[in-house]
Amino acid sequence: MAIKTYQAYCLDLDGTIFRGSEAVEEAAGFVERLQEKGVEPFFVTNNASMTQQQLKDKMAGFGIRAKKEQIISSAIAAAKYIKRWYAGDTVYMIGSDGLDQALRQEGLTRVGDQAGIVLMGIDRNITYDKLATACLQIRNGAVFLSTNQDMAFPSEKGLLPGNGAFTTLVAASTGVDPVYIGKPEMHMLEAIQLEFGFDKQDMVMVGDNYDTDIQAGIRFGIDTVHVNTGVSRMEEVLRKEKPPNFAIENLGFWEI
Repeated sequence: MAIKTYQAYCLDLDGTIFRGSEAVEEAAGFVERLQEKGVEPFFVTNNASMTQQQLKDKMAGFGIRAKKEQIISSAIAAAKYIKRWYAGDTVYMIGSDGLDQALRQEGLTRVGDQAGIVLMGIDRNITYDKLATACLQIRNGAVFLSTNQDMAFPSEKGLLPGNGAFTTLVAASTGVDPVYIGKPEMHMLEAIQLEFGFDKQDMVMVGDNYDTDIQAGIRFGIDTVHVNTGVSRMEEVLRKEKPPNFAIENLGFWEI
């Protein structure tokens, strides 16, 4: 399929590049074709649990060479957001290595209580005490941020509970809605534009999930390409009031 040429190819990971521990068909070949043309793609993921290096290593296992600095997770974007708007505030974090390292990279301070900000990311060791502490601090006036609102995410076993499910619990308990950083919000795409200086007309968001990937691109005002390899089925996506600019079966159908 003939799709225009871009400077910034923003590729989702889960469901677009891989599914859990399995590669998505044709994804590695597409990235390789871009790199042969001298274009290094961006990898844009709501996954806040893994560090840039861990994501780089995971993609290497699928034969994909990624530049670490061009892997933008909701953890990276959340830390940059806090640094930009709440510099000097302390952070109570629920999350994993990816979120912890992102906060450290931006020089932000984590605390166990009396935080200015509560930041939630996926935590596979979540406990009642962690959720209770988050609720108490939000009730005491802490700003409530969450890396993403994914209720579920794809794995080789099927769809598993996502960070959005736990964030919704805290929001329901406190009556306070969080600011979400990940897709479908546009903070990650905005971070790429600000840091690398692209025009929106030269950017494209590519993903399998209409409600996160495609919506993020639409909200940010850039082109979108849906791939039929993950969450959203192509026939449903094409019936949307605002469909993507292009829809393809997989990345092998995209001529570069």
